[in-house]
Amino acid sequence: MASSNPAFSRNAAFGAPGAVAAGKVLSDSDLQGMFNAPSAGSQETDRMTYDDTIRKTVLSFVILLAAAALGWVITPVTMIPLILGAVVGLVLGFVNAFKKEPSPALILAYAAAEGLFVGGISVVFEQMYGGVVTQAVLATLVVVGVTLALFASGKVRASKRATKVFMIAMIGYGVFSLINFGLMAFGANTNAFGLRSADFMGTGIPFGVIIGLLAVVMAAYSLVLDFDYIQRGVNNRAPRKYGWTGAFGIMVTVVWLYVELLRLFAISRN
Repeated sequence: MASSNPAFSRNAAFGAPGAVAAGKVLSDSDLQGMFNAPSAGSQETDRMTYDDTIRKTVLSFVILLAAAALGWVITPVTMIPLILGAVVGLVLGFVNAFKKEPSPALILAYAAAEGLFVGGISVVFEQMYGGVVTQAVLATLVVVGVTLALFASGKVRASKRATKVFMIAMIGYGVFSLINFGLMAFGANTNAFGLRSADFMGTGIPFGVIIGLLAVVMAAYSLVLDFDYIQRGVNNRAPRKYGWTGAFGIMVTVVWLYVELLRLFAISRN
């Protein structure tokens, strides 16, 4: 009787077809060939791997950067790419976040929309504050690199307590952002950055700098959560398709981090 245990049924010693069960004895050359054969990748195992997730992430960012270049060129002529990218990116972001199964097409479409938004808003800030885009790009790379290095070394890990604090902070930040947007939209606050432009407790430091630094810390921890998700997916042999979820999470966090840094440097100059 064939065993139902996959660890046994896939092994020649436990009745795999074409091996001992079929009366075939593996020779030394056969064993050597099996030993020298390359290890199975994500295509063969259909399991999530670091390499496959990295490829998906790189592809997503290539599309995002290509769309960002397009947004950078077109936005000075018309604001349509910026507005379209913001609206479509927001909608697709929610759709991808709440889908039970990752959709590569929707994730790549999100990358394109976010690219238009990032390119458009970057050129607007660059026209107002020359050199701010370079500062934001370099700072984003540094934060991502340092966070990845700390996570890889085991010095930073996601924890239940830290994640709970992170979620509370995110809710508070979201409420503040909505209130600030509403005040600016209805003309109740005419400052360039709304409440973010206000003086923080008479220190001469814009409130937006304090909020911006908090947002950067939250974005860095969000990256830790993204890396932790990928690590757990690989260790638990999750289906290969969930590499797209990991790529989507990193992309969302990096875009958020970049926009926060862009605004932080602009407010500092203002």
